[in-house]
Amino acid sequence: MISSYAVVKTDRVSQDAEIREFAVIAEDVTIGPGCIIHPHVVIESGVVLEEEVEIFSGAVIGKVPKGAGATARQPEFKQGVKIGRCTSIGPHAVIFQDVVIGQHCLIGDGASIREQCAIGDYSLISRYVTINYNTTVGHHTKIMDLTHITGNMKVGNNVFVSILVSTTNDNAIGTQGYREEEIRGPYIQDGAMIGCGAKLLPGVVVGSGSIVGAGAVVTKDIPNGKLAIGMPARVIRDV
Repeated sequence: MISSYAVVKTDRVSQDAEIREFAVIAEDVTIGPGCIIHPHVVIESGVVLEEEVEIFSGAVIGKVPKGAGATARQPEFKQGVKIGRCTSIGPHAVIFQDVVIGQHCLIGDGASIREQCAIGDYSLISRYVTINYNTTVGHHTKIMDLTHITGNMKVGNNVFVSILVSTTNDNAIGTQGYREEEIRGPYIQDGAMIGCGAKLLPGVVVGSGSIVGAGAVVTKDIPNGKLAIGMPARVIRDV
């Protein structure tokens, strides 16, 4: 069912999909069976929604990244967004172009996922999480409220990242411009857990199955299966 108050410019809408009032759907969009598009959603060209995707009010899917002359890095992207089956996108979330989101994911209210990102199946990106460019998040991973995942970063499978975690990718803090080979975020390996308020500095590796304590500042790599706490973080024992 398509509301008479919606603007729909594509003809690739499944018959049992539901598009509610004041949604705006661009051309070259595919909406699969059982999808529900709530009021005031904007879906730009090149977006593919697999079956039973639900997008809540005010979300923007397929936003084109703009540097506007203010950023050191010029945005690069390929047009297209794919959202896997049974995924839910919360109110006012913003998904940029060149993003792939797996099946059975939950993208929370106000979350933002930049270009060149991929989110694995059954993962949770919680409320007001920001995920910067060229970053991958694995399967069955949870990233909790108000956490920032920086650009050029990798988060593995079965990872838990708590609230208010900060990650960075530039040791020069922007003073030397953008150099791709030097701007690298952390790598959180499979099964690791990051406590609330922790801070991960550029390029550090948190090993598989390791735990970073609440409020820790990680300045160097943490081996597999270790518990690290403090400022700066230091390994205190095996997990």
